[in-house]
Amino acid sequence: MAAKSQKITGALITKGIQFSGFSSILFVLLIMFFLFYQGIPALFDVPLGDLFSQRWYPIESLYGIVPLILGSLIVTLGASLIAVPFGVITAIYIAEIAPRWLAEIMKPLVELLAGLPSVVLGFLGILIVSPFLRDVLNLPTGLTAFTGSLLLGGIAIPTIVSISEDALKNVPVSYRQGSYALGVTQWQTIWSVTVPAARRGILTAIMLGLGRTIGETMTVMMVTGNAPVMPASFMALFMPIRTMTATIASEMGEVAGGSPHYHVLFFIGLILFLFTLAVNIVVSRISTQQLKRSERILS
Repeated sequence: MAAKSQKITGALITKGIQFSGFSSILFVLLIMFFLFYQGIPALFDVPLGDLFSQRWYPIESLYGIVPLILGSLIVTLGASLIAVPFGVITAIYIAEIAPRWLAEIMKPLVELLAGLPSVVLGFLGILIVSPFLRDVLNLPTGLTAFTGSLLLGGIAIPTIVSISEDALKNVPVSYRQGSYALGVTQWQTIWSVTVPAARRGILTAIMLGLGRTIGETMTVMMVTGNAPVMPASFMALFMPIRTMTATIASEMGEVAGGSPHYHVLFFIGLILFLFTLAVNIVVSRISTQQLKRSERILS
């Protein structure tokens, strides 16, 4: 009787897990379908040349989304240049170098920062970071793409640090011991043995961290100036810009349903979705290749 009960319980748990997995896939497909359903009509409402032009001014039926795409790319690239090296190096310090008592303090603090609401970070950006950068860099305004990159980098760093540190901790101790037995120094062991062995986890951490920056809305709305200006040079990093997420958030509540403006906003959301999906696919393929390479080396 007990064996039969355990068998039924195991079957129910298995079915529940399968249902959860299929539900997740179904939800993603439904979101994709809805974005396509509401976004594709923009290609018929607005000529393709106008849609990918350089001016966004919906009041005059100007729906050029190129400044919005470039604004998002600039902020995301800037955030990645800040978050990736700083986050990975911090994770290496916590996992490999810091004394145990210090690591036990730093790790919870980093994870606490990961839960900081983005609106609070944006508020601090307006009050502190923006005026500071304006005065130090002698800029007309501190609400720039660079300010957004700094704050988005701050949002991504805790995620990168936490997951990368876990990946480094999961590297077998025998790897390090074998390296030390050959007379290799600690730093050489870290860069030549530990980090390559944890590469898949570190790539996953970077992907998840940058995923937060790509989809972040409130912070960039508050600190980037929210101006849909076409970036013309490197100095655009120190000028106000507007991202795709900020455009959707600031205009979707006031747009008429079914209008060209409405469909273009959904088309922007579709681009964001496809961009995020592409990043995940690329990183997944890289991780798979690294896993196969590691298996070949170990075999």
